[in-house]
Amino acid sequence: MSRFLRTALVAAVATTALPAAAHAQTGARIPPPRPPQNPHMADNPFNNIHNDPWMTDSYRIAGPRPGSFTTALGTYAPSLCGSLTFDSRGRILSVCPSVAAAPTARLFNAQTLQVLAEYVLPNAPTPPGTSEFQNFAGGGYFFLDERGRIWSATKTNHLFVLRVASDGRSFQRIADYNLTRAVTGNERISSALPDFQGRIWFVTKASGKVGVLNTRTKRIQYYRTGEEIENSFTVDRDGIYIVSDKHMYRFSAGRDDKPRIDWRVRYDNSGIVKPGQVDAGSGTTPTILPRGYVAITDNADPMQVVVYRTARHTKRRTVCEVPVFRKGASATENSLLGSGRSLIVENNYGYMNPFDTANAGKLTTPGFARIDVNRNGRGCRKVWETTTERGASVVPKLSTKTQTIYTYVQDAGDAPGQERWSWVGLSARSGKTMFKQLAGIGVGANNNYAGLAIGPDGTAYLGTIGGLRALRNAG
Repeated sequence: MSRFLRTALVAAVATTALPAAAHAQTGARIPPPRPPQNPHMADNPFNNIHNDPWMTDSYRIAGPRPGSFTTALGTYAPSLCGSLTFDSRGRILSVCPSVAAAPTARLFNAQTLQVLAEYVLPNAPTPPGTSEFQNFAGGGYFFLDERGRIWSATKTNHLFVLRVASDGRSFQRIADYNLTRAVTGNERISSALPDFQGRIWFVTKASGKVGVLNTRTKRIQYYRTGEEIENSFTVDRDGIYIVSDKHMYRFSAGRDDKPRIDWRVRYDNSGIVKPGQVDAGSGTTPTILPRGYVAITDNADPMQVVVYRTARHTKRRTVCEVPVFRKGASATENSLLGSGRSLIVENNYGYMNPFDTANAGKLTTPGFARIDVNRNGRGCRKVWETTTERGASVVPKLSTKTQTIYTYVQDAGDAPGQERWSWVGLSARSGKTMFKQLAGIGVGANNNYAGLAIGPDGTAYLGTIGGLRALRNAG
């Protein structure tokens, strides 16, 4: 092991003892997630930033438990490896955008965090009106297919397919799908995912195009919503769930591959681009729950967790709209965590970019909440809400094995530029802090919208500006 990696491993550090009240049980145990396995994606829950085609952000496996920890840091050129996936050999694959260079696909050793291989993707200027630090196009979202290959949209509106070479030290581009017949000008592909028939769906931020690529015929069909779609979307066996800055949609496609709207509903919207949001709309990728529910947050003030029925036809589409956090201080740019009848939401209000907190010392508004759909499907209830931790911009994760929400939080430092970043575990049953472990200090430890991931061995990983970080139980 290199000297750097030896020093990056922090000796086992005991977690701060928590009061007995932290273990109060105010909600039922959340059952394991039950998303279907898409045959054209790698195994759940390791195939995209949100774990599976239902975008549950949830695991059946355990992550780190309260106790003693070791932390590790593996460096790379300044960038953000926001989506972390795992192949059948346990290696980490990511695509890492950067404000200073072209997006780069990377292969990591999951134990040492060493970069084993890199592939530079095409670059292009950021479209006018888009913040460099909120530009997720060109690799912010990608997926791993059933053969362990990366499928990533590029900033030049192509779709690349990359596989790891047999020597494990390089990538090979094995396919290049040109989507510029459908995606033009300053339009950018936000995300691309396969449906259960193997067609590739994609969405664009500008113009809000919803497209379908038939990889066999190379035919591209699309529907233009005329709205903005800045997040990823959700795939089920019978429909594609997409949220724009105005509406929640369910799409489907027939034998002609043309995307069609099955249903559409307008959600509450304050019309405000709240600090912490990319646009004046929902900041979530839709999350599907069993028994026919799909959930987002809206852009009301205060923000609401909204649950819809997925059925093509229903007398009442909306199940519930539950306000969370306080008026004038509620927003999220991350998908809801969902399993069973439960949803977890994080407050990102106030996060703008890495240097806003570093240079001005600004802190985001704290907040996490749990919402449960009622057993009879008539309405929802807020199980708990807490304002003890600031999940500034991370995509948190849920382990139903440990009943723990894994997140990454921001706290004030001794001076601007010295903000503290920590791994945190919250009880999914009560919202209480179960452990808190310092990860780093300053802008290099900022994750800037990157998603936390739990590996097959239970290690927690996160891409930050200063490198890939890991949290493991000691011993």
